[in-house]
Amino acid sequence: MQIDLQKILSISGYPGLYKYVSQARNGIIVESLVDKKRMCAGTAERVSSLGDISIYTDTDDVALKDILLKIKEKHNSEVAISHKVSPDELKKYFEDMLPDYDRERVYPSHIKKVIEWYNILQKNDMLEFIEDNQQQNEEETA
Repeated sequence: MQIDLQKILSISGYPGLYKYVSQARNGIIVESLVDKKRMCAGTAERVSSLGDISIYTDTDDVALKDILLKIKEKHNSEVAISHKVSPDELKKYFEDMLPDYDRERVYPSHIKKVIEWYNILQKNDMLEFIEDNQQQNEEETA
């Protein structure tokens, strides 16, 4: 199943990832990918779409989608390392995925989130992403 990373959300202050369900009067309805419970994320919540997230490198930014695909390729679509390993192990692991990541602006907590998000997406069989041009064609058709 192909997914649109624009509809997979991270909500500040809440663990895990959420799938956009619909618009609500004072926010959006989302469903947790961890426990499938639905909730309303109000307008005061800080919501980030995974499709809009990128990682700093020494030269340019790299889209989160590209990093998730590199992890998928390395692990043959299987689970990656645990996000609970030591900060040094996280850095070493991430260095394999993105050798030129900006070590001053990308913290172990960021790496931890990327790995945790990958494992959540992998568990939910959501590692097939809609390509940007395919997404535009679907929006135009709708």
